[in-house]
Amino acid sequence: MTEYELPGAPSAGPDAVGDRDRDRDPAPGAAVSLEPAAYDALVLAGGGARRLGGADKPGVRVGGRALLDRVLAACADARTTVVVAEPRPTPRAVLWAREEPPGGGPLAALDAGIRLSTAEYVVLLSADLPFLDGRTVGELLTTLRTSPADGVVLTDADGRDQPLVAAYRTAALRRELAALSERHGRLAGLPLRRLTGSLDLTRIFGPVASFDCDTWDDIAAARARIREHGHVLDEWITAVKDELGIELDVDTGALLDLARDAAHGVARPAAPLTTFLVGYAAARAGGDREAVAEAVRKAATLATRWADEDAPDAPDAAPGTSPDDR
Repeated sequence: MTEYELPGAPSAGPDAVGDRDRDRDPAPGAAVSLEPAAYDALVLAGGGARRLGGADKPGVRVGGRALLDRVLAACADARTTVVVAEPRPTPRAVLWAREEPPGGGPLAALDAGIRLSTAEYVVLLSADLPFLDGRTVGELLTTLRTSPADGVVLTDADGRDQPLVAAYRTAALRRELAALSERHGRLAGLPLRRLTGSLDLTRIFGPVASFDCDTWDDIAAARARIREHGHVLDEWITAVKDELGIELDVDTGALLDLARDAAHGVARPAAPLTTFLVGYAAARAGGDREAVAEAVRKAATLATRWADEDAPDAPDAAPGTSPDDR
């Protein structure tokens, strides 16, 4: 478990460990792309959750969404996502794997998951990270691709490595898994540090994204945070879009302005009804971001005209104008 902190903690840049590999240096003057690399995601979701009294931790809801679903949303652009656990309904398609024996620990789970990966890079995640987002995943991958390291891990508020919030070179993981298997005869029961201790790692300070939920107190802290004023709206909109199967990114500021104008200029119940009608009209017009923006614009113009008519000194239409020109 990591100590809970609010966003805004000082950020430390990536700190490479080990000597620079000249073979991976770009040529002098060459442009270096900072786009995240194509990758596979491996999510380990089969632990026993003993500190939660054996509860189904991946299914525990924070902000209306299961913890596993929140993690899957953070790595939604992965080429392939493998979840190591018993299969369950998820909002998007994933591959399922199971460690041998079941409950054999993180190294056995990693070995089972990586067998289904074909990408050069993998992002390795636990299933209990309520604040992980796509931006953090992208930062891990970009840092890894532009460094000679075997992996890039987040560190928590106390500076401790969180190897299950990390990006790795797939070849390095396979190499160390094979070495450990040959040395010990099996991977089940071995701690993850046996593998990560042999890797050349770069570290990124990430006290919020690395916050994990091991106890009910952690769950309560996560639920409290997303209900704070600065987070609740984004969390709610994301949860609604997930529930409805919508991926559209809309201008929430424009929608809120429209709702305010409808409430103040017409009547309070006009706000939710107007935004519903805007959504319906946008869907009929194609349902993309532009359709929403156009529907919002038309409704906002109407709300302004409506309010203007209610003003005590509202003039009649000027000569030569139509109602739509006002």
